[in-house]
Amino acid sequence: MPDFYKRKLFRYPLYALLVITSIFSAILVYFQWVIGLASFLLLGLITYYLYKANSLLKKEMEHYISTLSYRLKKVGEEALMEMPIGILLYNDEFQVEWANAYLSNCLDADTLVGRSLYDVEELIVPLIQQEVESETITLNEQKFKVIIKREERLLYFFDVTEQMEIVQLYEAERTVLGIIFLDNYDEVTQGMDDQRKSSLNSQVTSILNEWANEHGVFLKRTSSERFIAVLNEEILSNLEKTKFTILDDVRENTARDSVALTLSIGIGIGVPTLPELGVSAQSSLDLALGRGGDQVAIKLPNGKVKFYGGKTNPMEKRTRVRARVISHALKEIVSDSDKVIIMGHKYPDMDAVGASIGILKVAQMNHKEGYIVLNPNEIDSGVGRLLEEVKENTELWSYFITPEQALEIASNDTLLVVVDTHKPSLVIEEKLVSKIDKVVVIDHHRRGEEFIQSPLLVYMEPYASSTAELVTELLEYQPKKKKINMLEATALLAGIIVDTKSFTLRTGSRTFDAASYLRAQGADTILVQKFLKENMDHFKKRSRLIESAFIYKRGIAIAKGKQNETYDQVMIAQAADTLLTMNDVVASFVISVRHDLRVGISARSLGDVNVQLIMESLGGGGHLTNAATQIEDTTIEEAEEQLLLVIDEYLEGGTKK
Repeated sequence: MPDFYKRKLFRYPLYALLVITSIFSAILVYFQWVIGLASFLLLGLITYYLYKANSLLKKEMEHYISTLSYRLKKVGEEALMEMPIGILLYNDEFQVEWANAYLSNCLDADTLVGRSLYDVEELIVPLIQQEVESETITLNEQKFKVIIKREERLLYFFDVTEQMEIVQLYEAERTVLGIIFLDNYDEVTQGMDDQRKSSLNSQVTSILNEWANEHGVFLKRTSSERFIAVLNEEILSNLEKTKFTILDDVRENTARDSVALTLSIGIGIGVPTLPELGVSAQSSLDLALGRGGDQVAIKLPNGKVKFYGGKTNPMEKRTRVRARVISHALKEIVSDSDKVIIMGHKYPDMDAVGASIGILKVAQMNHKEGYIVLNPNEIDSGVGRLLEEVKENTELWSYFITPEQALEIASNDTLLVVVDTHKPSLVIEEKLVSKIDKVVVIDHHRRGEEFIQSPLLVYMEPYASSTAELVTELLEYQPKKKKINMLEATALLAGIIVDTKSFTLRTGSRTFDAASYLRAQGADTILVQKFLKENMDHFKKRSRLIESAFIYKRGIAIAKGKQNETYDQVMIAQAADTLLTMNDVVASFVISVRHDLRVGISARSLGDVNVQLIMESLGGGGHLTNAATQIEDTTIEEAEEQLLLVIDEYLEGGTKK
């Protein structure tokens, strides 16, 4: 660092000043030598003091710099060795070359030198290899934020235990809102006298209040069938560990009085404002009710949904009020549209095709054009026989169009009716769902996480045997100017018969009512049997599939096909149905390769095992007694291994619902 007076900014003006002063002093000597001599002496004295001041300043500056350097060096050493920051150097073999005392003390070790990073914490090396800049890890029950400097092979460890505890405390105390709904309160209390109804209300309120007090939940009844619950995330976590036993408590206690009341709970979590929590809770409740009730739905901030309960069959509603209301609403929507396009799921079954023909009739009854979307490359043998019969009726066959034709004729005023599914990924042509704004969903499956966005009307009844049953009820409330013909009634009846396995599964009184109505309209049961016939080769192939079956645990039968042999989805389902008829079999699973080279699993049960929950864990869905899934990029053996793991989790009670 140059001296203060040696800097050009100060040096040149100072030299100029000395020269000018010397010149003036010389002139004074010439005219007044005494004054001139005095000025020379004064100039010399000033120059001397300037020199001394510069020397003193230089010494002080050198002393200050030397002292500062010492202090900085000392502080640097102390920071390196004593500050509460862990510092570690490692080599190319991920061994510790050096670590400061603070990090060694945190790990209760005298020295870390020479040890492998895997010994320090096994997660560190993968973090380095993944090129992660920073991550939080646990060392000796303390939380550390690790900052990685790869070029210097250097790691910094910052203790964030206190911050993490504050974050956890904040998250634990975040508000959670729950809506508790008594699913079948109106049906159960219909016809009850006031005394018995009051007794039931007191019983349910007492059970819920006891549960709320036990877990620290604020509970308030807002109507005869609805409660509001306020809690926090810590309480919710504890409730999840109990699997929401309150569902069983209410059902079992009320069943003693031959009432069998069930409840559903929708929970909102993870959003910052109370209005958003309320919307999330109501959305979760709608999801729980759409899946048949008697369960808890928790909608997470990332869009995922967790389910608990749902182990009982949805109860059939004895009244048709909802069917009548939906039918009138559908009539209004159809009347406000220029045309109606009906679409089922990929590889449609009898139920999807029959329901589509029923909705086509609804459009015609309201004097609107209707078209059924069908992919000719995705038809199984049973549906093929139905369509062969339809082709003979040239008028009806003219309303069947391909997905490409549907996209061409769709307009802004077109109505899209999706039947027998509610998942956009499963429909025959997903582009139609995106293109058409007016969408109606009619389905009998339990509602899943994936759902068609913003439909105008949703008619989902998990208690129903089939979508054909729901559509038949809707037809009964439509204008009677144009009657259903024999083939249309037969197609609807075929859908009911196939989905109920000839009225043996998921069959309620309203199922027989719908079948009776169709029979009165001319439905031909002999023709239905013709549709359901199979050839000898098909029968033998299914028998070989059943032959591979074995009992896994607790009456669960599993059959699997060969990796190099493909089966259609209908055959897989039929094999599962057949296995369920065997002695001591309470649930059946059939695994095989489908024609699209995905591995399909069909699941059936008699009600003791909820196959829907098992299939949902593998990315599928369905009903409590009837479900399926398809897995891509896997083998029969890998799919079987996944299935066995999920079954074990379910039987142990630890499955994610």
